[in-house]
Amino acid sequence: MPNTVGRFGSLLETFLPWLGLPVLLMLGLALLRRSATALVALLLPAAVWANLFGGLLLDEDCGVPDIMAVQHNVSDENTDPVGTARALIRSAPDLIALQELTPSAAPLYETVLASDYPHHAVRGTVGLWSKYPLADVRSLDIKPEGIGDDWSRGLRSSAQTPWGDIAVYVAHLPSVRVRMSGFSSGRRDESAGLLGAAIAAEELDEVILLGDLNSTVDDRGLAPVTSQMNSARRGFAFSWPAAFPLSRIDHVLTRSATVTGIRTLPATGSDHLPIAAGIKLGP
Repeated sequence: MPNTVGRFGSLLETFLPWLGLPVLLMLGLALLRRSATALVALLLPAAVWANLFGGLLLDEDCGVPDIMAVQHNVSDENTDPVGTARALIRSAPDLIALQELTPSAAPLYETVLASDYPHHAVRGTVGLWSKYPLADVRSLDIKPEGIGDDWSRGLRSSAQTPWGDIAVYVAHLPSVRVRMSGFSSGRRDESAGLLGAAIAAEELDEVILLGDLNSTVDDRGLAPVTSQMNSARRGFAFSWPAAFPLSRIDHVLTRSATVTGIRTLPATGSDHLPIAAGIKLGP
């Protein structure tokens, strides 16, 4: 679908796996009517869906991951930061990335996570907590034009792991809106371009990106990032909205490493579900 008018291509790609649902409904109707013609006609869309997403339903033994990471947009309206932090600790990850940290909530997360994650960095509204020492922490400029100077949603650090230094990026791309004129994703796409350029310039081979990218890996608007990163090959792990998850807009992506599996964690006080991913280092 063209993206030139209303960016409807990106909107469709945000919910692309759900296109299998009409195929399933039509299959049921074809069986009910015992229509051989309809069944044959449905083979093509069913085959296309299976080729695109069927592999996500299969189990695959990728071995024991080297690193476990959790990504969570905790919501700036979360009324239980302490409970949220404790919930994330229970999944026992090595890295925790948070977005939408507020000045009042950030100290609470720092206090609760401190004993298990002695190394952390916060820049603007995003933060990284790590069991490994962090070095070369700096803000990441992914701010689109026209947004105030106080907007800060990215950081870059290197984690000093037993396998060597790994670049860890935490990002929260601008929100998108569905309006009468179409899908408004211009600022998100511009921010994705800046993030992709930063990752391309990263000198360390192994990179982990943890972030709320406000779309799925199927959205062409995220191509500057997804074209150079690896995503999970198994599992849908829809993370938003928490009440009825429709898509995974929270991501754990890697370069020169493999995401061995991804899953959602129980709901917190956020409108997003946390996601946990295993990472195997090396190509």
